[in-house]
Amino acid sequence: MADRLEGRTALVTGSTSGIGRAVAAVLAARGAHVLVSGRDDTRGRDAVQSLVNAGGTAEYLPADLSAASGVRELADAALDLAGTVDILVNNAGVFSFGSTAGNSEIDIDRMYAINVKAPYLLVQALAPKMVEQGSGTIVNVLTGAAHRGSVTAGLYGSSKAALLLLTTAWAAEFGPSGVRVNAVSPGPIRTEGTANGAGLDAVARALPARRLGEPVEVAAAVAFLASDDASYIHGAILPVDGGAIAA
Repeated sequence: MADRLEGRTALVTGSTSGIGRAVAAVLAARGAHVLVSGRDDTRGRDAVQSLVNAGGTAEYLPADLSAASGVRELADAALDLAGTVDILVNNAGVFSFGSTAGNSEIDIDRMYAINVKAPYLLVQALAPKMVEQGSGTIVNVLTGAAHRGSVTAGLYGSSKAALLLLTTAWAAEFGPSGVRVNAVSPGPIRTEGTANGAGLDAVARALPARRLGEPVEVAAAVAFLASDDASYIHGAILPVDGGAIAA
C-alpha cells in the first residue's frame, strides 16, 4: 500500500499530547519510526511507551522550541539518532487570544519563536539532507485563524499565516529536489488544550459537520500528505475543519 511508511523516520514536534500525539500514533501504526518531541519528559516517555505497546517503534527527544539553541539541539539529536529525517511534522505551537494592545513584547516574541522561527530552523537544518537523498516530506500544522482576520486572534493568526506562506515557498524551493511540503489546517479540535475553550461547542454546531473534530482526524490527513499516495501534491493546504472553510 502506498500509504505505508516502513523504513522512514518521522520527527513530530509537540507530540506528547493532543494533535501531535495522534499524528505520532498514526505514523507509527503505518510503519514509520517516530521521534516524539516535547518539553515534558514524563509525557514524552509515556507517549513513546504507548506507541511501542501498540506495535510501533519510537524514541523520545526532549526539546524547548522557544529558543533557537533548543531547536538546533533537536535537529542535531534527530540526525545523530536516525541519520536522516524522512518526514518532518511541524506541529508544535502556542496560541493565545486577545486584543493587540493586550499583547506584550514577550508574548509576541514567544509566539513567533515557537510558531514561525522553530519550524524555519528545523527545515533549514533537516531539508538539506532530504534534498541530498532526493526524497522527504514536510507537513506543517496551521489553523483556521491563518486564513481570515479575527478580532482576538491577530497575533496567533499572523504567526500561522507566516507558516502558511512558508509552506508554499518551501514547496517551490524543495519540490524540484524531490521534497514535498504541504500543510493541514485544523478547525476546532477536541484536545487537552481546547477542552475548556469558551464557546467552542457553539462554534462547532455552526459548522457543516455540526461537531468538534478529533485529533486522529487531523493525524489521518497528515499521514496522507506524508505518504506516497500524495506524491503529486506540493504546496497544498488541506483543511481539516468540519467545513468551516465553506461556512
